[in-house]
Amino acid sequence: MIGKRITYRTVDGVRIPGTWRHAFIRNGRYFLTDLFIYADGLIDCWGLVTIEEFEEKLRSGWVATTLPDGAKASAHGLAYWNFSEPQSRLTPELLAAEVRDTIDQLNGRPDSTGRCLAAVDAFLADRTEENRTAAHTAFLAIPASRRRYALSDMDTKDWPLRVLVAGPGGQTYRPGDPPVTQEAYDRALAYFEDRARWRNERRTLVSADGPTAPHAPAVHLHHRFPNQPEPEPGHPGHLALRNDYPAPITVGNVDYPSVAHAYWALSVAQPEVGAAIATADTDAAARKIAAGAQRREGWEQSRTAVMTSLLRAKYEQHPELAEILLATEDATLIYEDVDSLFWGDNSGRGRNWTGRLLELIRSELYMQRTTVLGR
Repeated sequence: MIGKRITYRTVDGVRIPGTWRHAFIRNGRYFLTDLFIYADGLIDCWGLVTIEEFEEKLRSGWVATTLPDGAKASAHGLAYWNFSEPQSRLTPELLAAEVRDTIDQLNGRPDSTGRCLAAVDAFLADRTEENRTAAHTAFLAIPASRRRYALSDMDTKDWPLRVLVAGPGGQTYRPGDPPVTQEAYDRALAYFEDRARWRNERRTLVSADGPTAPHAPAVHLHHRFPNQPEPEPGHPGHLALRNDYPAPITVGNVDYPSVAHAYWALSVAQPEVGAAIATADTDAAARKIAAGAQRREGWEQSRTAVMTSLLRAKYEQHPELAEILLATEDATLIYEDVDSLFWGDNSGRGRNWTGRLLELIRSELYMQRTTVLGR
């Protein structure tokens, strides 16, 4: 199960999503560590290996599922201890199956549970013994450690599932279960009929607040390097949404060549330095002057509010640029910034605050437009 344990590694600038779980590595003594599992099928267990190499490490005991009594163990930087009457619910086969399921989940593919439930749906649609056998086989393919969670119903666990695939008179996989009676089978059928109804109702529900994900593809606001050609006059495209785009703004009684100039000028404590920044030839020169000056008191706490006001000024004072921003619809805006992981994104790293604030301004502009039109 992935849950909230989301991570990634970067390969040639591409983020490979992953997750992690605890595991023991046996290298002389036993070490409690994190086992990282990635969508491309690689597993980091003190070194990246393929799923086949990982299974070999399980067979060899390098990744340990058996913990012998009295063995020494440690968690780096935390503690050392000896095992005393250890119990483990995992076997090498179970752990390998869970890892394979995790790789499927990371790729958005049906895992063993998803394949089982699809087979159950096929049986319920056409209740032949052949389809029941296929559903039973798919159910047993779920790692035994995960079967209890297959229905995501912590009240009934997997009882309806194991009864349904066993059939009347059949035996479930649990040794303590009695043979399935017709009454129990009918209850299991009723459960799945109710479940199908719940699922259909849920699919038709529409969030009162609208969709949670944008329908427009993400827009990358790339950095323009000095050797790149200037944008065609009047057709700047998405370059117009960058803070260094030459769109003069007036803040108070001061004119600034761009949002970037205004931001750096307002960041410094000395008024004379701010004036020099405001007249700098380029935004890079403005940044360089600001870098050598003292920041205003409380700047770190107020800089996001300052940037918000500057972006509002830019798009209020340049309606033609506001149209470019509005044309991005509800797209996620990813603002590339090689100098600041606070304001921008750099190869998947960074807080992207500029992009987020641009989305806020875009929403405000749309609200103003619909209010004016009386919609």
